[in-house]
Amino acid sequence: MALMLIVIAITAPSLSNFFRGRNLDSETNRFLALTRYARSRAVSEGVPMLLWFDPAQRAYGLTEEYGFAQRDEKAVRYQLEPDVELQLDNRGLSSSSALPTQSLPATLSLGANTVAIRFQPDGFVSEASPQSFYFREREREGGASGNGRERNMVWVTQSQNRVSYEVQTNNVAFVRR
Repeated sequence: MALMLIVIAITAPSLSNFFRGRNLDSETNRFLALTRYARSRAVSEGVPMLLWFDPAQRAYGLTEEYGFAQRDEKAVRYQLEPDVELQLDNRGLSSSSALPTQSLPATLSLGANTVAIRFQPDGFVSEASPQSFYFREREREGGASGNGRERNMVWVTQSQNRVSYEVQTNNVAFVRR
């Protein structure tokens, strides 16, 4: 019994970090799947789709651009995992990336800092959409980010042909924040 307690005590921190990393990967994959779904809907329905992100509510989702239908029956909304945050890369954010309030239904009640990726009916991402952003582990209570270790980050950038977003593995713009 004592041997089992020692093994559990040694492996518990590693398992905790493993599951935090899995949540980061899972959230990134869910977001990328939503970008593919948004593009598919925009092309098949012939209506611009908005994949929005509200940092204040830690939520993101997809809806068709307001004005093409009274209500989007296929709209989706997700909450970020508790230990994951999504940050926009301000360098890739133009002043025209701010989301016009008339583009989304008022029933969503999103914050003022909401940003959206606009998928056009021709299959391309709007030029006003953010170029890149990243998912990273949130700091733990007390401000410690895992006993002095660097928090994991996953960068997502717009593809060169502007039809999708992809994970960028060789991002030289990693900045400690």
